[in-house]
Amino acid sequence: MVIDKKNNKISNGVKNKKTYYIITIGCQMNKSDSERVAAYLEKYGFSLARNETKADLVVLTTCGVRQAAEDRVYGLVGEIKRKNPKAKIVLTGCLSERKDVKKRLGDKVDVWLPISQILNFKFQILKKIRNPKSEIRNCDYLKIKPKYSSKFSAFLAIGNGCNNFCAYCVVPYARGREVYRPAKEILAEAKNLIKNGYREVILIAQNVNSYKDGKINFSKLLKIVNNIPGDFWIRFATSHPKDMSNELIKTMTNCGRVCKHIHLPVQAGNDKVLKAMNRNYTVAHYKNLIKNIRQAMPEASITTDVIVGFPGETKKQFSNTAKLFRKIKFDMAYIARYSPRPGTAAYKLKDDVAPEEKKRREEELMKILRKTALENNEKYLGKTIEVLISGKNKRGEWYGYTGTNKNVKIRITNYELRITNLTGKFVKVKITKVRDFGLEGTIV
Repeated sequence: MVIDKKNNKISNGVKNKKTYYIITIGCQMNKSDSERVAAYLEKYGFSLARNETKADLVVLTTCGVRQAAEDRVYGLVGEIKRKNPKAKIVLTGCLSERKDVKKRLGDKVDVWLPISQILNFKFQILKKIRNPKSEIRNCDYLKIKPKYSSKFSAFLAIGNGCNNFCAYCVVPYARGREVYRPAKEILAEAKNLIKNGYREVILIAQNVNSYKDGKINFSKLLKIVNNIPGDFWIRFATSHPKDMSNELIKTMTNCGRVCKHIHLPVQAGNDKVLKAMNRNYTVAHYKNLIKNIRQAMPEASITTDVIVGFPGETKKQFSNTAKLFRKIKFDMAYIARYSPRPGTAAYKLKDDVAPEEKKRREEELMKILRKTALENNEKYLGKTIEVLISGKNKRGEWYGYTGTNKNVKIRITNYELRITNLTGKFVKVKITKVRDFGLEGTIV
């Protein structure tokens, strides 16, 4: 990157070329944002460093959804400053506008960058604008073509922000209200990915099924992407139960390229707790959604998010969540112990469930989950299914995922296949062994 101080410009020249490194914490949206940050930096002459200790600029794409994720950021900033004191630290993501985080980290962070302000990043580097009051829309930064981290599976962000204001969640404050990209723009990016050999397109937003562009809702958008010629899968995340429509379920059923996996966060199995969380649906509504999904797509896998120990949640109310887990028989669940988030409605409530009780509740749900996940996976035993190979694990074994998002460890007996790079390939695998959170099989 070349800085012309006289004219306050940044050029694409190669003089005094600087390096960058990005550390991403949190959700798929954060990973997609980091890909855009990488593309932006390379446009202005930065090159990727081997690690954060070798970089001139270290970008932290942060998550503030849980206290553990926030604490990790504090530790990372201190570690970077200790190991690489000359590096400039840029903090973006969910923590970039939190006043208490800014106060705590002080001048250890050089640039505080709300992700929607990335188009003003070059001015911040020049310190011409530290906190720009920009007219840039919340999702205009999504026009930046990402530097995709994978050559076969791509996150395709369709929007940014959230309107739901769940009582425990910082996302609406960190990312702003929902804004969605034009369908034409999304279609162009998807077509380009397929043209370049991508095998998986993952449509992402905080609430994908709230998508709206004129008369095009998320169901219609899925159909449009599904109609692109090519050999590829479509996934999406994350859905909100209040917006999961019968139209969308029907679209998933009829679109052959759409994977039969739905991540549908329930958060709690008790109506009073759901109301306190401001989730705007009931347990009965959620159960009915699952019933409709399984009637339309018996093979579909259902995964979820749940919070244990929300303020005021009694043992009896938690038992309703455990009961729901037994009823639904989730394939996977991401279970979080409640942690207060500054600025949210729940932050004003007393965090009255003891840490040891939160841990107990988490362990109880995990015990149920392991049992139901194993039962679900046993249905795959002896079947031959299509798998998209992701790569090799640390033990040198190939692994991949099914359309229903099941992790598969693959055994290869054919010598020719053993020496072939299978990453990003679709293969047929006969399942010979099942575990609670994974399958094993042989290529046929």
